[in-house]
Amino acid sequence: MSEQATLLGANATSDKAVDRLHIEAQHDGATGTVSYIVLDLATSNCALIDTVLNYSAAAGRISHVAADRLAARVAQLNARVEWILETHVHADHMSAAPYLKAKLGGKIAIGADVRVVQRTLGRLFLGNEHAAEGKEFCHLFQDGEHFTIGSLRATVMHTPGHTPACVSYIVSEGEGRPGVARLAAFVGDTLFMPDYGTARCDFPGGDAHVLYHSISRILSLPEDTVIYTGHDYAPGGREPAFTATVSEQRRNNIHVRDAVSEDEFVAMRTARDAALPIPNLMLPSVQVNLRAGNLPAADTDGRRYLKIPLDVL
Repeated sequence: MSEQATLLGANATSDKAVDRLHIEAQHDGATGTVSYIVLDLATSNCALIDTVLNYSAAAGRISHVAADRLAARVAQLNARVEWILETHVHADHMSAAPYLKAKLGGKIAIGADVRVVQRTLGRLFLGNEHAAEGKEFCHLFQDGEHFTIGSLRATVMHTPGHTPACVSYIVSEGEGRPGVARLAAFVGDTLFMPDYGTARCDFPGGDAHVLYHSISRILSLPEDTVIYTGHDYAPGGREPAFTATVSEQRRNNIHVRDAVSEDEFVAMRTARDAALPIPNLMLPSVQVNLRAGNLPAADTDGRRYLKIPLDVL
């Protein structure tokens, strides 16, 4: 399995008089995941979003190529990690949140409905290890909750459909500041680049109707809001890309542009999902990510083991 991690680039707000928001993206070639550093230049505080722990399923080995590269970049920026944010319980890669927390500090956070996912999948993967309270995370966000990254203002938007726990993080330089027209919306797997469309809805608790309405909430943000996707699979062999404005998504997204009705979207999404294979790393990823990225406790022989339930999915 490739452990390629590519730094895609940086983006900052365009008004230099109030330029405090700095964003960098790192693309993991093995899983298509895009991880983000969201930095407040005024305070040097930052958040990390959707980090990756590299895992070889064939060898049963973990490594830290992507996480170490992200940590090195944080050090280069002289940044302090305030938050390590998850947009949802990922089914295609393991989270490196605990590893990065140990190295860099910060609070691991996710949407409060992670408890729904824990109740749905916890018995299968975690047994009696937890009580589906989300206690593995430092903080559980409610819909509409505000928080800060340094002096940056962030708002949590509950955007379920792909999974019940999906949230988007809407970051700005603050309210009432002249010249700040753009917002940054980190949407996880809810939306992809316009040429790839939207996320699947056939995981436990997923719902195409719900996803359509979640996407409608996102696309109701100001048209120049920049949407930062959680994955990019570079269709047609193009270079990885990770941003599109609300306006661009509404005009060009192949699944949910303005002309597409809810019924049309649900029919498309249902047919497409029925033909998709289970993600290669779903079984190891979900059981680790339900634990906020923590690996299972060591067995009596001192080794850690993942559970592979048979004939279930």
